[in-house]
Amino acid sequence: MTNKTYVLQTSSGQEKHVRLLLDRMVDKEVVDECFYPTYLVKKCFKGTWRLVEKKLMPGYLYVVSNDIERVSHALTAIPAFTRLLGNDGSFTPLAKDETAWIDALTKTGHRVIEMSSGVIEHDRVIVNTGPLQGLEGSIRKIDRHKRLTCLEIQMLGRVKTIVVGLEIVSKTV
Repeated sequence: MTNKTYVLQTSSGQEKHVRLLLDRMVDKEVVDECFYPTYLVKKCFKGTWRLVEKKLMPGYLYVVSNDIERVSHALTAIPAFTRLLGNDGSFTPLAKDETAWIDALTKTGHRVIEMSSGVIEHDRVIVNTGPLQGLEGSIRKIDRHKRLTCLEIQMLGRVKTIVVGLEIVSKTV
């Protein structure tokens, strides 16, 4: 059986707790990886810019498993709200292209989207460094003041907007 990626919904703020419980309750042969992706963004605290890690999609975990039925059974014993997403009463794995974006922006075992930086030249965004390099076409909106950008991705057949860190270092008209 091959490993597939499933989406697990939980209460916002409970992602780490649910992940730790799931790691304890399910064998390593069943769950290859359980994670909630995060991103780095620069924030100003008392005049000093620092990198801060934030959850990419609060309330959601990704479970890479070869036996989702055993994972589902283990979730019934977890004392927190958990629900595997799917259609028609069955658990639906993400398609390869739906997981490709998270694999392109992060590494297995370290699911943190690093801060990117770029420039704006004549209304065109060019990302010079970071994981967003080459993904300029997915950028829908940029907040230069907060150093954030909105990307559109496909997940479970829907278009979802996610926010990640992007610092624009210069703009030419």
